[in-house]
Amino acid sequence: MSSVFDPSTEHAWHTAYTDGGARGNPGPAGYGVSVLGPDGAIAAELSGYLGLKTNNFAEYSALLAALEWALANGITHLRVVSDSELMVKQMHGRYKVSSPGLKPLHDEARVRAKKLAMFRIEHVLRGKNKRADALANAAMDSGMKGAKPSRPTPAPAVPQQRSLMDVAPKPAHRGMRGVVRNGVIHLLDDELEDGTTVYVMREQDLR
Repeated sequence: MSSVFDPSTEHAWHTAYTDGGARGNPGPAGYGVSVLGPDGAIAAELSGYLGLKTNNFAEYSALLAALEWALANGITHLRVVSDSELMVKQMHGRYKVSSPGLKPLHDEARVRAKKLAMFRIEHVLRGKNKRADALANAAMDSGMKGAKPSRPTPAPAVPQQRSLMDVAPKPAHRGMRGVVRNGVIHLLDDELEDGTTVYVMREQDLR
């Protein structure tokens, strides 16, 4: 699939800035997409409330919405810009998708990307993705005020999360990197199932 990500200058590109977030991770989640045409003018703005989901689920929902819009509107060359480093590297095949909740979304995104003549996905810092971030936050606000979850794109069914009573304890532990923002730990490399028990240690304590 490497050719899908190759840049091209022979055709006009649409650029979709995508963002997704959850307040609580999992928590009230939403996504936002701002699509710019080849002339830099806004071609479309998409957003939606997703219910109680994770940040990464919301990021993939934004990507799927952008791809669905492109395919529905005859767009052949799409550049997606996201501040989710995890999703971008997973789409490029640099990171594996081990979360059962994300794999069907990732697989569907790659299927849709292949239907375009050319597709690129790039990572930027959050400060350069402000409009999509604002749309995602507006969707979360609407959901927290009572709006019903809505998804603009049919996605494969996500396996139901298991409770702690259904999961046998595993003797081996694997480390995962995370960063604390506003008192909430955000994983950098992967995603854990709801209900997973974790032990937190500071990085300097591991040295």
